[in-house]
Amino acid sequence: MTCLFCNIAAGHIPAKILYQDDQVLAFDDIHPQAPYHKIIIPRKHITTLNEVHDQEDSVLMAHLLRSAVMLANQLNIAADGYRLVMNCNPQGGQTVFHVHLHLLGGRQMAWPPG
Repeated sequence: MTCLFCNIAAGHIPAKILYQDDQVLAFDDIHPQAPYHKIIIPRKHITTLNEVHDQEDSVLMAHLLRSAVMLANQLNIAADGYRLVMNCNPQGGQTVFHVHLHLLGGRQMAWPPG
C-alpha cells in the first residue's frame, strides 16, 4: 500500500486517532496550521474529489462532513467557529492524494485563505 492515509487507516503508520468508525477516521495533522488542525479521511480510498461519482460516495462525503461537525463539537470549537478545507489536485493544494478534510479552529481565520 503506497497511500499514506490508507496506511494510517490500516494501522501500518501510527497516528493520534481522535475518532473512527467503519467509514471514517480522524487524526491530528502532523504540520498544524491552527491550534486545532485535524484530518478526517474516508477509509475508502478516493484519490480526489473529482472521483466522487456515485450515490455511495456521495453518502460517504456527507458522513465525512457530519464527522467533522461532531469532532468540532467534541473539541469545543464549534460555537466560536472553525474552517473545513478540502483541496483538490496540485493547484488546489492537495499533497496527499486521498480525499480528506482539514478541520481548523482555535483562532481567527483570515480571508482570503491564500
